[in-house]
Amino acid sequence: MPHRTEIKVRFSELDPYSHVNHAVYITYFEVARSEALVDAGIALERVAEAGYQFVVVELQTRFKRPAVAGDTLVIETWLSEMGRASTRWSQRVLRDDLVLTTQEVRVGMANSEGRPTRPPAFILDALSSGPVTEAPS
Repeated sequence: MPHRTEIKVRFSELDPYSHVNHAVYITYFEVARSEALVDAGIALERVAEAGYQFVVVELQTRFKRPAVAGDTLVIETWLSEMGRASTRWSQRVLRDDLVLTTQEVRVGMANSEGRPTRPPAFILDALSSGPVTEAPS
C-alpha cells in the first residue's frame, strides 16, 4: 500500500461555492509528502542539518470531484520515480474509495545554497526501502 495520511476538511478551507479551495489541495499534498518522508525515516530537520533541501520543481494537479466541509479525506502518496537528483511523487485524495484529486510532483534535491545536487546516502537508502515505494493496487 502507498503511504496514507488522513485529513479532515475545515470550514476555513472552503471557497465561496462551499468546496475545498483548489490551492488548499496543494497544502494537503505537501503535508502528506512530509509525513511520508518522516515515516520513511527522513526528518526534514535532519535533511536541513546535513546541508540539503527538497525543492518542488513541477506540479501537475487534476481536480475530478470536490471535497466539502466535514469530509474526512485520505491522501495516498508513493514514490513513482527516483532519478539522480530528483524524485517524482504520485498522490491522490480519496473520500472513501472515490478519487477526488490527483497530483504528480517532481522534487529536486539542492544544497543549502539552492544548487541542484544528488541526494545523500541516508535519503537514498530510506527512499529505496521505505513505506513510500508502493503504488496503490
